[in-house]
Order: sequence, then structure tokens, then C-alpha cells
Amino acid sequence: MKSPTPTLKWIRVALLAAATAAGCGSSGDQGGGAGGTTSVGSGGTTGTGSGGTTGTGSGGAGMMPPVGSSGCSTFTADDLWNKDVSGSAVDTTWTPKLQALVGAIKIHPDFGSDFGIPINVVPQSQALVPVTFDTYADESDPGPYPFPAPASVQLEGTADPTKCDGDCHLLTVQQGTCQLYEGYGCHYAAGWHCANGSKWDLTKKSYGQRTSGWTSADAAGLPIYAGLARYDEAMAGAITHAIRFTLKCTHGSFIAPATHEAVPGGCADTDPNAPPMGLRIRLKASYDDSKLTGQAKLFTQAFKKFGLMLADNGSNFFFQSEQNAGWSDDDINGLKAIPASAFEVVAP
Repeated sequence: MKSPTPTLKWIRVALLAAATAAGCGSSGDQGGGAGGTTSVGSGGTTGTGSGGTTGTGSGGAGMMPPVGSSGCSTFTADDLWNKDVSGSAVDTTWTPKLQALVGAIKIHPDFGSDFGIPINVVPQSQALVPVTFDTYADESDPGPYPFPAPASVQLEGTADPTKCDGDCHLLTVQQGTCQLYEGYGCHYAAGWHCANGSKWDLTKKSYGQRTSGWTSADAAGLPIYAGLARYDEAMAGAITHAIRFTLKCTHGSFIAPATHEAVPGGCADTDPNAPPMGLRIRLKASYDDSKLTGQAKLFTQAFKKFGLMLADNGSNFFFQSEQNAGWSDDDINGLKAIPASAFEVVAP
């Protein structure tokens, strides 16, 4: 949940979303009008759109895999989101503090075949439209943004873009330019309105693109998109980056790559066990995941190699990914058996 200031606490709702995916120019076998959108990896194969690609492909050494049908990289190969932390030192101070904070709980996948955070991919020709930032305009990148029309947009938590009840994140990746546009608390009312918004260049390193002290569509000032496991990644056989997760209480501080702190209502800023935004954890190498199969196994492998990054306030040890009908809920539900005690904090 977004909680940019200590006085504001937002409650996530996971509603069933019946979003539609229109075509994206000449992008593979989901062809359609040039003004439409297509969700990343939403079933079937989608090729790169006609706008060309400037992102890094998947064919060279040290290069990141393409972002589904957008043809864009997820930032640079040396970006902290893409860092292999399997050999990093354990933070022996924060690991027991985190365990004390959350207690005997288990990790929880906050996504599936019919809920999660959807991703809109639009062509380079997508029309730019004004966006009004109603709450945190002073920490928002000004519009216009290439947000889809309300008839074709996929908005988190609702099938009706004129209503927002929850976080209502709106994520859009533009083909050709490989620019990422993210909004929080978005709805359509004679134009797009969001609580705030941020722009990211997926061809560059993410850290440094956000002003220190600024929030983003995520409370920690991070790009939400980078921390979502996507269905196209699962189909490719590997998740190659950290995944975002939430905690109920966080400290009034942050560590790289986060740029913003957020202490929600009901949490004490003086709690010695409340960690800073940007904290990174990983699944212990000794954790036995041999009974897990399919998509669940891909996640545990990613948890061990790339870990999870604290990005927002919300339910303890909930982690998020793309909303996509292709996810196997049976596979993913197997992750709910993993206890929080199986994770350790990575030294920053």
C-alpha cells in the first residue's frame, strides 16, 4: 500500500479485474489498432511492435531479457534490481530484527490469474495525454503520459477506470522509446487523475532517476514495474531480478535504491525492528524447495538468487507480481508454505 506520509495509510483491495487487451499495431499475433494496448505476456506470443526497439535484447552476454512485447530491457544489467545477491553477506543485525517484527508468518503471493498489478504496453505512436496529480504533485514527474484510453486500459484492482478503491496503480511501458510511466491512485474523470506519477527510462540505471526524498507510484520511490515477476519471464524459464514485497511497519529512513521513507499510521517511527525502505532479503540457500514445481520453483530460485526488495507498506511478507490469466494459481499457492523465518536480510 502506498503511504507517502506518516499521516496517510492506504488499504489494498484485491478485486477481480476483467480487463481487456486490445492490439498493439503489428506486434505479433495479437495485432490490432495502433492505438490499443496489450498486456505483457497475456497469453500467446506477442512480438515486438512496429515502433522499433531501443532496449537491450536477450541475445548478448550480460544483457537482460526483453520485457514481453515491448522489446525493452528492465533497466541495465548492472542495476541493483538485477543484481545477483546469492553470494552477498548476511546482515546479522537486521535478520533477527525482521523476524521479531513479523513473527511466525508465511510469505504470501499477492497476485494470481485474476488479480495483481497489470502492465499496459503501448506503441510509440500512443497519444500523450494530460495527467492531473491530485495529492503529491510536487513529487511527480509532470505529464503528458501515454496512458491508454479508459476503454482499453488495465488498472489495478478494478475493471471500471472511473472508480478507484485501493492503490489503483497504472503502469504503462511505451514501445520504441522504452519509457516507463507509473501512476498511483489513478482514475479517469474527464481525463486521467492520479495521486502522483513517475517516469523511468528502462534503458538506463534506475537509481539516480528519482530525486532523493521523493516518493513515486511506490512509497519507497522505486519503480513498481521492476519488482513485478511477469508471466513472459515465467514462460522464458527464469525470473532474473528482485521482487517487491511489503511490510506493515517501516522506519522513517531508506537505503539505495529507495529514495523515500513512509511510516504508516499505527506504526511507531521509533520501533527498533521496523526496517528502512529498500531493505533486501533473500530465501536461504538451505531452504528445501524440492517439493515445489513449475512456476513456484521459478520464484524460489529467484528468491535465492535475486531476493526481494522492500518497496511499500502493506501486509507483512506479501509479494506482488503481474496480473495475468496465465499464472497457475495451484503452483503459486504452494509458495504460501514458506515461513518468513526461511528468509535472511542481505547486507546493503
